[in-house]
Amino acid sequence: MTTLAILLQQAPGGAGNMSFQLLLIGGMILIFWLFMIRPQAKKAKMAKQFQDNLQKGDRIVTIAGIHGRVNKVNDDGTIDMETSPGSYIKIEKSAISLEWTQNINKQATTTAK
Repeated sequence: MTTLAILLQQAPGGAGNMSFQLLLIGGMILIFWLFMIRPQAKKAKMAKQFQDNLQKGDRIVTIAGIHGRVNKVNDDGTIDMETSPGSYIKIEKSAISLEWTQNINKQATTTAK
């Protein structure tokens, strides 16, 4: 007899117990995907779209907390950012925080009203 056949004969419940365990593991993987992987992928897609749509004059905040305005969008994936009048730094597009930038722009529109 094969090892699997011996184990199924010895285990109470046999193949039914094994299929229940596989179903339980599959359910845990599905829940993990729904609550962890899918929202993170959605957030990354939004951040990428936001970074691709940046234009000159947009107010931004970097992940390091530096506030400024976009002065020039370069073709190599970088941005020339004006931090104060006449002061420019070159940063990567990926260093711009979507949440902080949206928050600062939301505050600016509510203050202007």
